[in-house]
This record gives sequence, structure tokens and C-alpha cells, in this order.
Amino acid sequence: MRPLLAADPETIGPYRLLARIGAGGMGVVYLARSEGGALAAVKVIRAEHAADPSFRARFRREAQAAARVDARWTTPVLAADPEAPEPWLATAFVPGPSLAETVAGHGPLPPDTVRALGARLVEALTAVHAAGLVHRDIKPGNVLLALDGPRLIDFGIARAGGATALTATDLVIGTPGYLSPEQARARGGEPGPPSDVFSLGCLLAYAAAGRPPFGTGTAAAVIFRTIHEAPDLTGVPDDPLRTLIARCLKKSPAARPTLPELRTALGHFGTDDWLPPGLPALIAERSAQVLELPEPQRAEPPTLAAGPPAPTRRRFLLLGTSAGVLAAGGATAAWYTTTRSSARTPAVPTRTLAVHADLTGPGKALGSAIEQAVRLAVSDHNARVDRSFDLALQVHDDHGEAARSQAVARQLTADGRVCAVIGPSSDTTALATRDIYTKASLPTVTAWAGSDDLYATASSTHLAVFQIRPADYAMPTPLFRYLTEIHPASRWALIEDDAARDFSWLIARLLTENAPTHGTVTTHTVPADSDDFAPAAAAAIAARAQAVVYCGNSPQRAAACARALRTAGFTGTAAAAQPVLDPAFLAAAGAAAEGWVFSSTWVDPVRLAPAATFVRAFTRRYGVPSVPAGAAEAYDALGMVAHVLTQSGTGPVDPGSLILPLRSLSYQGITRTFAFDASTGAVQLNPGLFLWRIRRGRPDFLGQYQQVKAA
Repeated sequence: MRPLLAADPETIGPYRLLARIGAGGMGVVYLARSEGGALAAVKVIRAEHAADPSFRARFRREAQAAARVDARWTTPVLAADPEAPEPWLATAFVPGPSLAETVAGHGPLPPDTVRALGARLVEALTAVHAAGLVHRDIKPGNVLLALDGPRLIDFGIARAGGATALTATDLVIGTPGYLSPEQARARGGEPGPPSDVFSLGCLLAYAAAGRPPFGTGTAAAVIFRTIHEAPDLTGVPDDPLRTLIARCLKKSPAARPTLPELRTALGHFGTDDWLPPGLPALIAERSAQVLELPEPQRAEPPTLAAGPPAPTRRRFLLLGTSAGVLAAGGATAAWYTTTRSSARTPAVPTRTLAVHADLTGPGKALGSAIEQAVRLAVSDHNARVDRSFDLALQVHDDHGEAARSQAVARQLTADGRVCAVIGPSSDTTALATRDIYTKASLPTVTAWAGSDDLYATASSTHLAVFQIRPADYAMPTPLFRYLTEIHPASRWALIEDDAARDFSWLIARLLTENAPTHGTVTTHTVPADSDDFAPAAAAAIAARAQAVVYCGNSPQRAAACARALRTAGFTGTAAAAQPVLDPAFLAAAGAAAEGWVFSSTWVDPVRLAPAATFVRAFTRRYGVPSVPAGAAEAYDALGMVAHVLTQSGTGPVDPGSLILPLRSLSYQGITRTFAFDASTGAVQLNPGLFLWRIRRGRPDFLGQYQQVKAA
């Protein structure tokens, strides 16, 4: 939870606000207390959405439908005001940990506990369906554990059967790994109760085995396995339970058990001692902390320049639940501008940090930029006259190899001096070390690994991996805004590259599902064993495409696509995602690269006013004309850690004690604001997504995608 902001109201309806639980694109969720002293979670919808009469009508219908849900194992709707200037809805607050947090921190649950969990959730779903709703997002993060049983929460995307919902019908609604095949196909159909049964089966498999039944990885890969492959239930230790879960995970909705059948199969359960040893104490402690909340403390509002109007509802739908407005906080990158002094200062303790990067392998250019920026940040910190500690730095090279990365991680976790790690610098090396760093509770901060698999790991509030750049699945978002608002095009052609099947399919799927309302989208595939993009370019021309998006991740193959489009006479907008924005693309495409647009998580610090001091210091110290890619983000990563260390005092530091302060931090860096979603622990997406365009043969930074002006 975070403190209330100065701009937050003191009350909503009959509720006095205590803290912020989370903030997202649709609004803010507050912890509040009623006049009678009961705690509630109050969701307040932003005024710009409420200004839409159709949205307000849909909110009214869903609030009424949610109020009809009457079950012990759900969080009841306590009150709502759909007619308020900012509509709100209050539900009972459950202080317990989520199932995701519990399994990540304590391991899989025993079979008997899983059965009891399943039986209670079946009863909750029975009430949801009886109210005419389908939940559509049953996942471990939406199940909270209380001493007497679980609570199914978050009906924010549930939809009344036969009615228009708060979400569009042509989008994938749900979480990859827990959505049903009919949801994953996103063909405009209406998922029914069997869809929730499938998702419940996925959740029970996760609770019993500690991992989802369709694996991890990119969203595209998980969705592909959900639709086409059998679930992996080898980790479920109990044969009858495994058989029952397998029935829930049938591809055909008609083949799955009904809720009454499932309830009977799960058997009887009591209301006492349903949790394994250790968890009741954790839940009781969490409850006591919430009940002892002091009077609200309000944070100062952020000192950020006013931005453009908030994104439209359609853009928020594309962003998903992790996207959202920034939670304000006191942390700021201004620490690097503190006046230096050569005067002697009293002795202060030393805190040791480490850089873990590829310094001699294929990613050595990025690794070198990271090392240089961190060394500069350490020097800036140690030059402060008001510092309470000095920073010492270790630098470790993994050569970009998984095995060497693991060796580095083991060395660092065995070194009792290291408080935190900046890096690793690639998907391969970060994924290879995540379990080592997490087991040792040694925080690692990476702004360079974008794997969806790592992102899922980093999203737990108790794990040590801090992925502070948006994951790959967010890459279509800036392109969507560019093609719909900045340089609108109504006819799109998507070129899927089978040489990067999962990545390409993901980009193409998300853009297809969010096509222009009155436009068209055509898809053209290039085989993996061919580098001839001429047929795809010709097909795009024949479809009278105004915009072409190369959906793969190869700079060389994107260059072949650019040359083919130029030869075919295409004059519209050409676009791609961050992996293509590489010197190899510019070299191979030549003049054909001109005008291409890219979504990215990188910034050009020269174009950012808060980074001016850093840019001058970096170029002067290292004698270079410009700051290399990734360096500014490294400076911010060190700044985040230094800020939390400053708050920890001057005594001995336990690295594990830094994890929760880092996860709850909102830090204003030189590149952007870094904050984590309170409910998922994942980094907020919007601030870290940017647009670039090739101009006169060079990449030109346009800015944060929501702030780029229309041509």
C-alpha cells in the first residue's frame, strides 16, 4: 500500500480513505474505513471515463450485477454510486495474502488444502454465475487467503451474460496461463461458465504443483500451448486430484465438468485448519497490521510537467491491467545534482553494490554502457556532503552465457557484503540466475531484460528480481497509438515472420484485436526458411495498406522487408518493435529505413531535461560524443537502490529487507518515473514505453508515447 496523495479526497461516500491499494488506467483503488469501522476496498473510476454516457450505463449494470453475488467465499459489494462525478464501488477488504504470493513464498499447497480451496471457489463461482456473470480472470492473484477460507476477488472485468461489458468483445480478457482456449482465440464469442471452470483448473494445478499447467514464457507461447497442447500436470502429486484437474482442462467446453459435478468430486471440507502450518500465523499477522493502521499520511503530489489528456478507453484496453497512472512518491533522481565539496567529512559506513553484465561477449557494448553509468552514479553519490554511507562497487562479467551468469550469481550471493545487483543485461542471463538471486533474497535490478517469463517472475512482491522495463508483450502499445492518433491509418498490413513465430504472433494478434474501428487489417506471413519479403510487400500494396508493421524481431529480416516495401512503391507508415531498432537494421536497409517508426523501452537522454546533468557528466568523463543506449537506465537503477539504502539507516543491511521497500517505491529518475503496481508487483507500463522514428538515416527519439503530438 502507498500513502494517500495530497490530491486524493478524504472521503468517498460514507468511507474515510486510509491508503492507496493501487492505481490503474480505469481509476484508483483505496483502502477505506466505514463509519462503523469496517474496512473496504473502494474502486473509483476516473472522470474522463465516466463522462462517456455508455460507459456510465455499463458501469451501472455491472455494479448492480456484482451486488447480486451472494456467497461466503467472494468479497461482497458493500455500496456503489454509479451516478457520482467519479463513479465508485466498495467491496469488503480482505487483508490476507494472495494465492500467488503464498505459493511463490511457501511452495505448493498440500492436496487436501487444494481440494478445500477448490471446493470453496466452486461455491463462489456458483454464486457469480447465478448472478448472470462470468468472472473471466480467475488467477492466483485474484484469490486471497483468509483464516476461514479463500476469497475470490476482482469482478472489474466480469461481464453480465447477454449484456455489454466494461471491456470490448474482441479482446483477450484474462491472464495467459489461466484463460480458457475460447478466451485465448478471442474471436468475439461470449465465454460462458465452462470458461471459468477451465481457469479454475489452471489455478488448482498451480496451487498443487507450484507452476501453471501450460508453462511459462512469452504470452504468445503460453496461449499457443493453451489452445493446442495438453496440460503438464506431472507436478500434481495426488492422482484423483490430477484426474479431476485434467477434466477441467479439456479443450472443449462441453467436455468439462459442471460446477455441481466439480463440487461433488472435491468432497466435504470443514472451516477450520484448512491451511498448512505456518500460513495461519502469516495471515493473522497481516490482518493485525491492517487493523492497526494509523491515521492517513499523505504524500506530496509529484512535480511533473502537465501531460496530454489521459488515454482513451480503447488504448487502456490494449494496455491491460498493469498499465496505469503513476503513484507519486518522495524518491527523486535529484540526488545526483547535490553540490559537491572537497571538505573532509566524518567517516561513514560502506555499502557494496555489484554490476552483473556481459562485458566481453555479444552484448559487450550494452554491458560497457551499464558499467560506465553505474560507476558515474557511484561517484556522484560518494561526492555528496550529506551522504550517510559510501558506495563500493564490484563488477562481474558473464560473457553473455547462462552458465557463467549462474557462476557470477552464486559468487555474489555468497559474498555477504553485496547489498544489491545491477543487472543482468540480457534475457538469457537474467532467466538463468533468477532463482539463485531469489533464493538468496539478493535484490537484482535489470532495465535490459524484457522476457515475459522473467516479467511473470518479477511480478511477485516477494521475489528479488526487479524488471524495471516493460515486458515484450507491451511493445504493440506505442504502435497502436501512433497508427490511431498520431499518424492515423485505417488500413493496416501486418507481416508475420515465422523465423520468430512466438514474438511475431504476439505482436500481430494484439494489433489485430485492436484494429481501427472502421478500418481493415490484413496479415501476410513470410516463411522462416525464406528471406524473400517481396510477396508480402506486394500483398500489402494490393490491400491498399496505409501502414505496414513488421512483427518479427530480426534487424536483418526487417531490413529485407524495408527494401521490399520500397521496391514495391509503398509510401505509407512502416513500423516495428524494439528488437529491430538496431544499427544492423540501418546498415542493411539503407535508404529504405527512412521514416520507419519503432516502439521501444529506451530513451535518448539528450532529449530529456532531467538528464542534462547526467549527459554532460557522462560525455565529459568518458570522452564520448553521446551517451550509449542503456546507460541512462543504469544510472536510474543505481539511483533507486541508493535511495532505498539511504532510508535503511546506517546500521548493518540485510539485502532481503530491501525487497519490499524497492517494490513499494515510486522513484523519479532521469529517464522516467519507476513505480510498481500495488496488486501485482509488476512495473507500471505506461511511463516506460517510447516512440522513435528514423529521420535522415538516424534514430530520432519522439518521446513517451502518450506525450507525442499528432503530426
